[in-house]
Amino acid sequence: MEEIIKTTLIGLFFGTFGTTIGGIIGIKFKNTSKKFLSFILAFASGSMISIVCFDLIPEALTISNLPTTFLGIILGILAMITCDLLVDKKFSKNFKTNSLLKTGIIVSIGLALHNFPEGLAIGSGFDVSITLGLSLAIAICLHDIPEGISMAVPMKSGGMKSGKIITYVILSGITTGIGAFFGAILGGISQSIIAMCLSFAAGAMIYIISGELIPESNKLYLGRTTAIGNIMGILIGILAMSI
Repeated sequence: MEEIIKTTLIGLFFGTFGTTIGGIIGIKFKNTSKKFLSFILAFASGSMISIVCFDLIPEALTISNLPTTFLGIILGILAMITCDLLVDKKFSKNFKTNSLLKTGIIVSIGLALHNFPEGLAIGSGFDVSITLGLSLAIAICLHDIPEGISMAVPMKSGGMKSGKIITYVILSGITTGIGAFFGAILGGISQSIIAMCLSFAAGAMIYIISGELIPESNKLYLGRTTAIGNIMGILIGILAMSI
């Protein structure tokens, strides 16, 4: 039980640390021009594309099969559509004039879903070896930083107070600790279930990318800066995953 608690705390620390650092960076940005915001959102979408295409989906396919992976992706997309509708209904008055606020909230929900299977990976990694568990935790922490930025910048530009933004950012990272807890307990969990979790997170992120980040970045500024941000996000995302 002591090892499970240690693994959970490690997952919780690294999961919240990366997103919180990113959130702090996001709310400290002084330049909030439409061109700058478009670049940040495009960069975030690029980093998420690299995670989905070169990490989550390949890993799910490796440990399971195409039908399981495809089902997980579809479920993740449907879950995010449902969240989108519920959030839109709850904050409909704000979103009529403030689509950036909606983007920030939807991104935070999606990242919370995405962080759970990351926690599973940390927890099951420690079951294999301490070295593997720590390396996974550090890699996840590093790529959580741009994700925290992608949450904080649109929320700040949408008028949300800094304290509330940081609260949302921390809450999205807590699911990493929850995932680490279950990963530590269920070290011998079915490979199909793990693959389903990974592909579910991939589906959630696909919806965020195509339904929120890219449309919003193009709405703010339609030019080369947006494309460059997207490309840089993809390249840096690949580098972060290879560390």
